[in-house]
Amino acid sequence: MSSRRRSPYRGYVYVLPALAVYLTFAVLPALHTAYLSLFEWDGVTLGDWVGLGNYQEILQHPVLRRSVLNALVLVVFFSFVPIVLGLAMTGLLGRHRRPGMGAYRFLFMLPQVVPLVAVGVTWRWLYGDDGLVNQAFRVVGLDGVTRAWLGDFGAALIAVGLVGTWVLSGLCMMLFLSGVHKVDPSLYEAARIDGAGPVREFVSVTLPHLRGELAVALTVTTVAALASFDLVYVTTNGGPGEQTTVPGLLVYRLAFSEGEVGLAAALAVVLGCVMLAIVYLVNRLSRSQS
Repeated sequence: MSSRRRSPYRGYVYVLPALAVYLTFAVLPALHTAYLSLFEWDGVTLGDWVGLGNYQEILQHPVLRRSVLNALVLVVFFSFVPIVLGLAMTGLLGRHRRPGMGAYRFLFMLPQVVPLVAVGVTWRWLYGDDGLVNQAFRVVGLDGVTRAWLGDFGAALIAVGLVGTWVLSGLCMMLFLSGVHKVDPSLYEAARIDGAGPVREFVSVTLPHLRGELAVALTVTTVAALASFDLVYVTTNGGPGEQTTVPGLLVYRLAFSEGEVGLAAALAVVLGCVMLAIVYLVNRLSRSQS
C-alpha cells in the first residue's frame, strides 16, 4: 500500500531537472528583470529606487509609445497577412496531391530555415536603390514608384512588414496543411454530394477543423511581431528617424547604448506582459470555440 501511495509522486522526479533549468534560465531572470525595472540604474553604479516611475515614463515618452504602435502595425504583416495567405495556399494545395508538392513545401519553409540576420541582409540588398525590387518596377515602366524603400519615411515600416510576411507565410501554410490531413475525407464527399463548391467546401469543412492550428499560428506570429529585433536591427536599425523602431530594439538601445537599464527592464516587462495576455486570450478563444 505504501508503494502505491508514493507512486503518483515518482513522476515529479523526472520533471525536476527540466524544472530546475526552466527556473534558472527563464523564471529567475524574468523576476530579476522586473526587480531592476523599479530602479534608475546605468548598469554600473548603484541604482536609485524609482518604483513605478519607469513605467510612467514608458506611457509618457513619445518614442516609447511610437515603438509600441510600430509593433502593432507589424502584427498585421507578421500575423494576419501570413495567416490569410497560409489559408489560401492550404485551400489550393491541401486536399489534392499535385506534382512537385515536396518542392512547394521546401520553398515555402525555406525562410524558416535561413537565419533572420541573413534574411535581413538579403532583403536590405533587394530593397536598395539598384536592388531587384526597383529593377522590377523599372522593367514594367513604373520608374516613378522606385525609391530607397528602407530609407523612405512612408514605406520603411511596410517594407519591413512585408519581409515578415514572406518569412511567416510558409510556417502558417505548413501548420494548416498538417491540420487538413486530420480531416475525415468522408466529410468532403458529403459536402460535394450536397453541391458544395471548392470555396464552400473549404469554409464549411476545412476551416472549422483548423481551429487548433489557427490558434498556434496566431500565437507564434503575434509573438514574433512583438518581439521582433534582429530583422529590424539588420534592415533599418529603427530608421529612418523612429519610423521602424520597435520595443525589442529600444530595449537593446536603452540597456547597452544609453545606460538606462531600469527603463529597458520596464519596457521588457511591459512587452512580456502584452505577449502573455495575447497568448492567454488566443488560448481561451480557441478552447471556447472547440
